[in-house]
Amino acid sequence: MTNAEIATAAERGEPVTPDSIMQLGMAFWGSKALLSAVELRLFGTLSEAGSLDAEELRERLGLHPRSARDFFDALLALGMLQRHDGKYSNTPATDLFLDPAKPTYVGGLLEMANARLYQFWGSLTAGLRTGQPQSEVKTGGDFFATVYADPERLAQFASAMSGLSASAGRAIAAKFPWHDYGSVVDIGCAQGAVPVAIATAHEHLTGGGFDLPALEPIFNAYVGKNGLADRLGFIPGDFFADPLPSADVLIMGHILHDWDLDQKRLLLQKAYAALPGDGVLIVHDAIIDDDRRENAFGLLMSLNMLIEGPYGFDYSGADCRAWMAETGFSESYVQHLVGPDSMVVGIK
Repeated sequence: MTNAEIATAAERGEPVTPDSIMQLGMAFWGSKALLSAVELRLFGTLSEAGSLDAEELRERLGLHPRSARDFFDALLALGMLQRHDGKYSNTPATDLFLDPAKPTYVGGLLEMANARLYQFWGSLTAGLRTGQPQSEVKTGGDFFATVYADPERLAQFASAMSGLSASAGRAIAAKFPWHDYGSVVDIGCAQGAVPVAIATAHEHLTGGGFDLPALEPIFNAYVGKNGLADRLGFIPGDFFADPLPSADVLIMGHILHDWDLDQKRLLLQKAYAALPGDGVLIVHDAIIDDDRRENAFGLLMSLNMLIEGPYGFDYSGADCRAWMAETGFSESYVQHLVGPDSMVVGIK
């Protein structure tokens, strides 16, 4: 039962049950089942085969007989698989978004969640008590330095960022008035999922992505695969150390939440300085609703910033608009994109 349902039941004198409490408290069971399925490439296997019975699927994945059927049926009950006449297949959603062979794959983020975040979130209580990160930083490591030094891990991280941003990129392409602008640069572009989504939908646009030099071959490969190398280019740089490139529209997606308030303001100031007189900055994140009641994902993402590092936190649309006004933007507005994501649009 949801909180609203519990309140309604209580008003009617109906019994109040602990169902919603137990479901939330044990939600990590279902989460880990999905993460393990992604790790095992279960959805890609089914996409290739079409459908498989339990024994065929178990053999393809190399699983022990003891719990394979329970694993498959748990995914079925969770809405991640279908079963007809004893054969398992993907749902339309898992076939589209969890098949690694498809450009719509979002599993990169889940791969990173499985490899790193799942274990780190086990220390959330310690983070809440100390205010200190619980990731590699806790033992003296530096996640970004480690990732950028390892091409394979960097490619996985860039893919994870695409999984986080691709749907938002398509929504930005559909909901922003691009016909009024000619160029766009994504600041902190990773693979380039957002500029690719926008340029695919609007053939007149040129621009590209700005990120650390190590990402250039990953960006170029992704853009080339999407047939956009003639319109989108990579601009190497460090957004704290270097001036930002100029374009009619600059985008910062899942960037501001990594940093403390002074750093957030600095990035907004640098974007403002780089924009032409009628330029626009689009900031997109899992923007928290102004009343801080509804966007659970955004609030949990802010806790994830606690887990990950010493500075970051997520923010509401009102927060971001206030920072933009302080920076000098003449007006701004918030628009929902998809799922928990929204964009804050600042007009210079």
